[in-house]
Amino acid sequence: MVDSDIYDILRSVKTIALVGASSKDDRPSYKVMKFLLEQGYDVIPVNPSMSGQTLLGQQCYTSLKDIPVSIDMVDVFRQSSAALEIAKEAIEIDAKVLWLQIDVINEDAKELAEKAGLRVVMDRCPKKEIEAHGLPW
Repeated sequence: MVDSDIYDILRSVKTIALVGASSKDDRPSYKVMKFLLEQGYDVIPVNPSMSGQTLLGQQCYTSLKDIPVSIDMVDVFRQSSAALEIAKEAIEIDAKVLWLQIDVINEDAKELAEKAGLRVVMDRCPKKEIEAHGLPW
């Protein structure tokens, strides 16, 4: 995926489900969620162990299917082996983008999501992309 595609995705999405959210402020998922919120995105944390709690002021959900609003992008902070099931859920909820974080690599998930019409970013971080390219918002 080229930088112009990344730019287009980050400019077009508004609501992001962050799968694998953590309440530990030293974890990458926490830092990315906080950053994306600061950039003006609506970020919804997904973590079964935190369901019903709030994280950075946002209601946390057990799964993508439990989120009561439309999701533009699913940002995945889970092991690569979990990505295929998350891709299936992303398809079920009609997400537009499946974003697999750095070191989350699953070609089956990518292929399935792309065949369903989702745009897929793999092994990259939206926070790092925004910081590196100074994307104007």
